[in-house]
Amino acid sequence: MKNVKIPNLLNTRLGFFGLLTILLWAKNIFAYFTEFNLGVDSPIQYFILLINPIATTLFLLSIALYVRRTKASYFTMLFIYFLVTVLLFANVAYYREFTDFITINTILGAGKVAGGLAGSTLELLKVSDIFYFIDFVIIAIALVMKKIKLDDRPIRARTALAVTALAVMVFSGNLFLAETDRSGLLTRTFSRDYLVKYLGINAYTAYDAVQTYQTTQVRAEASPNDMDEVEDYVGDHYAEPNDEYYGMAEGKNVIYIHLESVQQFLIDYELEDENGEKHEVMPFVNSLFHDDSTFSFDNFFHQVAAGKTSDAETLMDNSLFGLNQGSFFTQFGGKNTFESAPNILKQTKDYDSAVFHGNAGNFWNRNEVYKHFGYDYFFDANYYDVNDENSFQYGLHDKPFFEQSAQYLEHLQQPFYSKFITVSNHYPYSEFTNDEAGFPLADTPDNTINGYFATANYLDTAVEEFFDYLKESGLYDNSVIVLYGDHYGISDGRNENLAELLGKDSSEWDNYDNAQMQRVPYMIHVPGQDKGGVDHTYGGEVDAMPTLLHLLGVDTKNYIQMGQDLLSGEHQEVAAMRDGSFVSPDYTNYSGTLYDNESGEAIESPTEEQQATVKELQDTVNKQLETSDKVTQGDLLRFHSGSGLNPIDPNDYDYKDIDKRLLKKEEDLGDESTSVYSENDDESTEDEYESKPYQEYHPEAKEQLEEENNNENNE
Repeated sequence: MKNVKIPNLLNTRLGFFGLLTILLWAKNIFAYFTEFNLGVDSPIQYFILLINPIATTLFLLSIALYVRRTKASYFTMLFIYFLVTVLLFANVAYYREFTDFITINTILGAGKVAGGLAGSTLELLKVSDIFYFIDFVIIAIALVMKKIKLDDRPIRARTALAVTALAVMVFSGNLFLAETDRSGLLTRTFSRDYLVKYLGINAYTAYDAVQTYQTTQVRAEASPNDMDEVEDYVGDHYAEPNDEYYGMAEGKNVIYIHLESVQQFLIDYELEDENGEKHEVMPFVNSLFHDDSTFSFDNFFHQVAAGKTSDAETLMDNSLFGLNQGSFFTQFGGKNTFESAPNILKQTKDYDSAVFHGNAGNFWNRNEVYKHFGYDYFFDANYYDVNDENSFQYGLHDKPFFEQSAQYLEHLQQPFYSKFITVSNHYPYSEFTNDEAGFPLADTPDNTINGYFATANYLDTAVEEFFDYLKESGLYDNSVIVLYGDHYGISDGRNENLAELLGKDSSEWDNYDNAQMQRVPYMIHVPGQDKGGVDHTYGGEVDAMPTLLHLLGVDTKNYIQMGQDLLSGEHQEVAAMRDGSFVSPDYTNYSGTLYDNESGEAIESPTEEQQATVKELQDTVNKQLETSDKVTQGDLLRFHSGSGLNPIDPNDYDYKDIDKRLLKKEEDLGDESTSVYSENDDESTEDEYESKPYQEYHPEAKEQLEEENNNENNE
């Protein structure tokens, strides 16, 4: 460091201020061009992108210029600099996983998911991330060695005020250019990508904070009168059930199987290995999808946002959308009133209900939310034998999860409503190296994509074994089994690396393709009926609950639901995305661009007829989302009396020692018990569960793994 000469300018307070400003600008620009996919496509947008970090950086750092004491001023400047850097890097890491930016609600709910996400966070780090923090080390060394000296002269108030005024002027110019290129940026509904592209991370975060505050005020200000408009919408939106299917599954158990991160493109997909041999990724799920006993939907879209799996649960159990920002489970789920499927079935059809999940109960705040949904039992990781050999950071692997769940499932009173949340096909799709190894990896530059097919195949085998148990135990014939993908597994930012595997040139991949990739499987398997098949109706997760309830013989007319029965002739074929985008049979509107589904091309100049049709579709989507938000954010169901349901008191639910209470209920019922255990003359069905590792299904995989291990040992 002796030969390093720091310009005298850095030994002034304004000079040091300028250094930090330049460094923060450089970090933002680095992130913009290496991490974020902001869709910059014109010279004016590139210019805006280059200037948008300047205004907020000047404004925030200028706060330190008002501090007259030397050390306090420098400390304030460095502290603000550190916070802004952390915010930027947090968004970089978050974007890598979610292809989205952090919201205030996400930050507020971070404690609910931090433990489970810790492991995958490490997977998201890159060597280049040192760029965001190496300057702190260099600046610290320079200060300690007095290569940068502290300037004892305070900044004049008018000088500090001038810097703040300059920041405001720059921001005003930035906003003017943004509004010129994208009219109504702050008043109309755009994605968070637009806000960051035009205004920067800091301004977006401030804007989001204001929006979040306004949202929380909605609940506080809501009144019973607000329910009138919601009831009118639901009444007008209601789709009469199809007489051919209504009540077809009445009295049957409901078994939901949550297919973690499974997308529709996996159905019937075959992965080609290095030898040219093709391997069916999900053969058992494929067989169900095409079974005449299954109502399968191939134009079914996930509708989640940052809440991901928890948003899917909100949609599937309540026919309500999650939040556009953050997770509804963590922000409102433990407070609100609901008309959830388990509660409706309990009060109208005397169903018991249970959730099975081999992860911590507080992940996504489930241990509180499920009480408000009315779930009688919640079997979390505490009720399973979880160890390093059979689990990873998101919980118990699927095969031991299903197998260990049998000990509780056999004691549930029938009919029951149950949900099994799998986790093995969860990012980062880690390759199995034990007896489950063997399914080939894809060959792309992205390791996340490469492992995705192997973990999906593992999930498929686990589901097949669970079905075999249901048949052997006697539960199968008396159950409706619903399988659904909760959200995308491969994010938009990775799809170009996936394109070749799907038979498309990556250079031709665009947002139309990204929109179509939001399809997820949805299957309602009703053993004994043959009226199923593949249905091409367009819909989404919000439509699942009314569809299922009508099959169970429960009319949804009096319940507040945003979706419609997919089997009804009155179903409107449009699937709303949480950000206001939508997909319909003819048109796709995604990230602000309208596409023609027949050609897959963007519609640059729509005709008057197209404009009218698209406007009607967009109005339908906006009304559905707005109404859902009124219900959830205002907790309006506390004012709804038309359902005929008794209010749920969450204090009536306790998920401790539920295994003992389950057995106690069965014992107290005696001969009236309807559990499969009782129907089997008090003989356990656990022995009927047969789980085999992948290599027992495929002996050649075992030989290959042994050969690889031997080669590694020899090396």
